[in-house]
Amino acid sequence: MGSRLIAGFLAAIAAGGVVAGALLESGLPAPLSQWAFIVVALLCPALGWLLAVRRPRIPYGWLLLATAVCLGLGALGAGLWVRAGAAAGFAGVIGAAMYAVYYGLNSIFVPLLFPEGRLPSGRWRPVAWIGAAATVTHATGITLLGPLPLGEPPPRMAVAGAMAGLGQLTAWLVAVIVLVGVVVRWRRSRPSERGQYAWMVAGATANLAGFVALVVFLFGGHTSWGVAGLTGSLGALPAAVAVTVLRHQLLDIRIGIRGSRLLMVFDVRPTVGEVLSRFGSVLDDSPEPVELLGRLAAAVRAALNTTWAAVRLADGTRVVAGSEDGPAALVVPVRGGLGRLECGPRAYGELTAEDRRFLEALAVPAGLAIQSEGLAARLVNAQEAERRRIERNIHDGVQQQLVALIAGLELARATGGGPRMLAELREQARQTLADLRELAAGIHPSSLGQGGLVNAVEERCARLPVPTKVSAGEGLRAARFTDEVEGAMYFTVSEAVANALKHAAATRLEVRLAREGNRLVATVADDGRGFDPATTARRGLAPLSDRLHALGGRLEVVSEKGKGTRMMAWVPVDG
Repeated sequence: MGSRLIAGFLAAIAAGGVVAGALLESGLPAPLSQWAFIVVALLCPALGWLLAVRRPRIPYGWLLLATAVCLGLGALGAGLWVRAGAAAGFAGVIGAAMYAVYYGLNSIFVPLLFPEGRLPSGRWRPVAWIGAAATVTHATGITLLGPLPLGEPPPRMAVAGAMAGLGQLTAWLVAVIVLVGVVVRWRRSRPSERGQYAWMVAGATANLAGFVALVVFLFGGHTSWGVAGLTGSLGALPAAVAVTVLRHQLLDIRIGIRGSRLLMVFDVRPTVGEVLSRFGSVLDDSPEPVELLGRLAAAVRAALNTTWAAVRLADGTRVVAGSEDGPAALVVPVRGGLGRLECGPRAYGELTAEDRRFLEALAVPAGLAIQSEGLAARLVNAQEAERRRIERNIHDGVQQQLVALIAGLELARATGGGPRMLAELREQARQTLADLRELAAGIHPSSLGQGGLVNAVEERCARLPVPTKVSAGEGLRAARFTDEVEGAMYFTVSEAVANALKHAAATRLEVRLAREGNRLVATVADDGRGFDPATTARRGLAPLSDRLHALGGRLEVVSEKGKGTRMMAWVPVDG
């Protein structure tokens, strides 16, 4: 917003100075030539405003605005001088001197710093310094000449005139050198950039030719040709920049005509927020992961206008949007080491540092989106795996026991089984009931819904075959939390103690439940054989880790071979 206000303020100063100066000079009604001058002169502030607003971080738009402000002040000073003469005073002199600054900026720096407001290379730095010095000398000479009366001693007049003349001549020579440099850049440019440089060559050539015509014809008494030269000098370079915007999308700015009402549309690269807003609607459609990656790649390609873009995940999955026809021109890692975003070359021009910053900013929320979608997919897979585990346990365990129990009952009825057979059948029924309770505890224990988290964990640990100590923080036994929180913490503890018994050969366990600020924390420690977390999978804890992560929590495992294992899980809870 600040750049918009500054750009608008500078453009208004430039436009106001041009209009006021021209009308002061000619009076009203102004002749057609004066209105033509106003129209041509307003092209520079209009372009400067457009580029500065649309690309505030690129200096070229601000260069055009500075050039336009000098033009406006120069026109205003000239108008005051023509209207009031010496009565215009110092304001008129300074305003007139701004024409010299405008000439230096327009003829030297507008073509030299094209198209992004930076020097083509370090070798051009001396040329830029000489051009700046010449411009300052020219303007200083005009400033000193302005207040000197006609009867001023010749030495002072000579010094001021020499400064103005030397500065103007040097600036003109530097402008010729810059023109030669632009021609060389045009000849060496890539096909996608050649059109932009060709128009700048034409504009710089017309600008110098117009200045020569202005000097030769205007001061030679040929007013009409002098006015033509002035118009060419004023409008050639802004016209060249305007064409590069219209035809070659300078600085990624695209202008088109929409609809039958000839509505002008300034179509520019969207911001990160706009891309994410559009991408958010894609997430609402809940596409498959591969489709999601494809849409993300397409959004990156459209935002940077590249020939292709790709999203590569850490697991090797890679989805490309567009036609991949060469190596990547820009690669940016995705947040959290989840992968990277890759871009091919632009359809025109080169990818800039601004494009890299844009892609790096996009990579952060893109990584979050990929991570969220991956987490959702893992949760779905975990739920499906759990469903299959329960189905398998029922089929292989309880179901077979019930079949055997029914067969035993049928045999007892057919043979008149005695007390011993009935006792065996009763023991089978008790075992089946115990297995059903154990299975139900793995789904959602009734003690968790009735007595809360501490009660359910104590009941689960009471059946373990090794000594297990369960401790709970003050007031935690009576506290209740949401079903999602209690379920996640219970199953995490249950899986941790099961792993300790099955895989760690633990002989002693300690379970601690506590509330630390706005966190509910569960810690399970054992004295088992331990393992290396960097090389060993966490077995059943991975789905539980995803479950905790979905609630905003985390799962941490600390272990070392021969020194046991300590698992700590936490989830946020309301204060």
